[in-house]
Amino acid sequence: MRKGLKHLIGILLATAALVLLLLAIAWKTIPQWLPAVARHWLPSGSQLAISAPPVWTQGEWQLPDLQYSAQGCVLVKAQNVRLQRQAGRWQLQLDSLDLASDCLASLPAGEQNSTALSLPALQKQLPPGELHIARLSVTPWQQYAGDLLLSNNGQQQRLHYQGSSLSFDAELDDQQQLNIHSLTVLPPGGAQPWQLAGKLTLPVDLDRLPLRGELHGQMQTLAVPQPLNISLSWQDVQGELRVSEQGENLPLLSLPWQLGEKQLTITQGQWRWPYAAQPLSGGVSLTLNNWSDNLNQTTLTGRLNVLTQGHNGKGNAVLSLGPGKVGLLDSDINFQLTGQANLAQISLSASFPGTLSGSLLNPQVALHSGALLRAWGKPTPSLTLQDARWPLAGVKVSAEGISGPLQAIVRAEDHYWGAFNLHLNGKSQTFWPDKGRWDFNYWGKGKLPPLNGQWDVAGKGNWQDTLLTITSLSTGFDRLHYGLVNVEAPRLSLTQPLFWQRPLPAGMAATQSTATPDFHGALQLVAHKISLENGGYLPAATLTLGFKGDGPMNLILDGQLAAEPVGPIRLKGRWDGERLRGQGWWPKQDLTVFQSLLTPDLNIKLRGGSFYAQSAFSAARGQGFIAGGHWVVKDGSLWLKDGDLSGLDFSLSYRLKDQHWQFGRKQPVSLRIGELNNLFAMQNITMQLQGSYPWSERAPLLLSNVGMDALLGHISLSSLRLPQHDAAVLKLQKIDLSALLTALKPKQLAMSGRVNGELPLYVDNPRWLIHDGWIANDGGLTLRLDTQFAEAMAAGNIANRLVVEWLRYMEIHRANAKVSLDNLGELTMAAQVNGINNIGHQNREIILNYTHQENIYQLWRSLRFGDNLQEWLQQQLSTSSPVGSETINKDNDVRKHP
Repeated sequence: MRKGLKHLIGILLATAALVLLLLAIAWKTIPQWLPAVARHWLPSGSQLAISAPPVWTQGEWQLPDLQYSAQGCVLVKAQNVRLQRQAGRWQLQLDSLDLASDCLASLPAGEQNSTALSLPALQKQLPPGELHIARLSVTPWQQYAGDLLLSNNGQQQRLHYQGSSLSFDAELDDQQQLNIHSLTVLPPGGAQPWQLAGKLTLPVDLDRLPLRGELHGQMQTLAVPQPLNISLSWQDVQGELRVSEQGENLPLLSLPWQLGEKQLTITQGQWRWPYAAQPLSGGVSLTLNNWSDNLNQTTLTGRLNVLTQGHNGKGNAVLSLGPGKVGLLDSDINFQLTGQANLAQISLSASFPGTLSGSLLNPQVALHSGALLRAWGKPTPSLTLQDARWPLAGVKVSAEGISGPLQAIVRAEDHYWGAFNLHLNGKSQTFWPDKGRWDFNYWGKGKLPPLNGQWDVAGKGNWQDTLLTITSLSTGFDRLHYGLVNVEAPRLSLTQPLFWQRPLPAGMAATQSTATPDFHGALQLVAHKISLENGGYLPAATLTLGFKGDGPMNLILDGQLAAEPVGPIRLKGRWDGERLRGQGWWPKQDLTVFQSLLTPDLNIKLRGGSFYAQSAFSAARGQGFIAGGHWVVKDGSLWLKDGDLSGLDFSLSYRLKDQHWQFGRKQPVSLRIGELNNLFAMQNITMQLQGSYPWSERAPLLLSNVGMDALLGHISLSSLRLPQHDAAVLKLQKIDLSALLTALKPKQLAMSGRVNGELPLYVDNPRWLIHDGWIANDGGLTLRLDTQFAEAMAAGNIANRLVVEWLRYMEIHRANAKVSLDNLGELTMAAQVNGINNIGHQNREIILNYTHQENIYQLWRSLRFGDNLQEWLQQQLSTSSPVGSETINKDNDVRKHP
């Protein structure tokens, strides 16, 4: 007996041990066998995944991770699930619960439960306790993630939700009264939250709508001056949604609705928006059929229109919806948007046939063939939009972005920048600005009136998330003309791709590669030739320019301009979105490299010297180009058409604005020339320049301190103001006639002695260049006629011989002349000469009155003063009568009168 009992006990212990072992194995292998078992009760294609078996610790069950997937798409993901019971109440806590709404479409359509769910029964079945989710997130609305707390005490249930963009506090009692204490929502992109509160009477069966209710809310938006009041009220099967501005009786939105057994209808809904550039208004009609049978069987039909009136008259655009299927997981609604909207300055016309499909929580809009948006008008006072077209066929739009071809064709004309025509063609993949990818090409052409040129452009690039890249750019001009400069066939191209790392949008997490805004690249401008208005030019020039900054409206520029053998000119600048500022440095170099800048008509050949310069500049729309700086020439020398110049030194400070030059803004510009050899040598030439060119009464040009040593004397000019009010006096001091005639090289006569003079000089007088000037001797003068010349003139008759004898050698003790020169070049000189002829030791007094008229332009061209004098003497001596009446005084002096 005892032996049998022992065997029985042993068998029971072994069995218990085996059962315990099996339970332990089953417990440890829950992650492997529980999902397989649960699959029999879950929808087809879905599965449950547990990362580790439950753990009992500190009085609660803990489950690290739990996932529920449908067709491989993770629909629900829970982390750190904890369950415990304290004081008769269950407490379920989760660190996070993530729901992916786009995975709902992966769930198979199951059969609907015909048994209505009773709200009182549900309330009774809920055990007392709390459900706490530290972070509840639903994609694609992660910005509304928050902390959820649901508590049940058996008599009422309370829901509290707190997030940065959404908060909710409501209470449901055992009489089916739902009191919403507060609901606060921050709309996407909004700055002010919406607020809502109210109460509802819920039906017993949850497949019905509440029997009655009234909700009131308030929202603040920058688009409306006052807060907006929102009210939703209903009784039985009809109600109204109203939105109105605080203090206003006329609503902004009124949607009367009526509920049938299987139909929800909105009829004669009205909306208005008086806060736009022009008042907008319209109507709304909407019908939902079979909405209570099955969420996937509901059909929608609707119509919404907008009335506008602008620069092109009245316009009406209509959006027609359906009939189409509306489903929580699967929708299919055709729509058509057609019509025209006339805004204050621009008109829009649209033809959008398309389909709305997918989940209502995350729908997708597909535009069909013929989808086109057009715009025209004057968006700004200076810009006329002649025609802008956006072909949109094949474009798909969803919460993730835009996919498909993106095209644009724009024809416009700017009052300042001129007319242009641009084309854009590309392909996008789930693209929103700073999200997704867009590859594009662009090309176009236009005119540039500010620079008198025509341009063309072509290139390509891409936009990947927050990085915008222009991989190629080529734009060319037929020419650019500004002021005195004409640039032939310049072409601009990228030497380094343009990268723009844009700032991160609000709410996007920063990464190491996208945290810092950046904008950089490099350009090259090549011109065949840069011509100057005076006939000079620069040979083929190349401008290289690198730029960097945090965006296109804030750039640092660095480059150089080279046109061999000139240059290079170093350039640095800054662009702030409105104005370009910079500086340029021209390094010290040989003056001869600028030979091409001088027009050939000047017949000037640069021989030597050095040059350097520095300039600051600024350019902006409406301002034009402004520059200022200085040019410096040291020890310059050059060949002239009829001479040479050496020892040229000057430092020319200037300012250029609106094609007007201002020289010597703070102090006059000084110019010095060591020596100038033309008809005669001139040394120590000095002058000062200050003022504006072109000059005006308000902005004159002043030439002062002009002087030079020449012909063993000195020549100076008093201050010359342009425009001229008073004559500038050209003063001659101790000019040596021997040096003058040596320079002129006449063969027929020779003179010695010095003269002084003052010649009033006019620049813009309607008649005179010099008027009532004078020249007089400074000490004794002598006149000698060439022997052969004198003999040739004396061969005529006895009177000729007598006169020639008197003039062959004459000592002049007094000579003066009145000089005038008109602007046609006619020189008039009236001279009186008193002298003595002492040939043969006979002092013959001679008084010579001489009037001469000649075109000075021809005279300077010939430079043959002696020949002209010879011609005059021959003409006078060839007459049959004496030169003039003669009187011989007691000292045998001859007096000659005209």
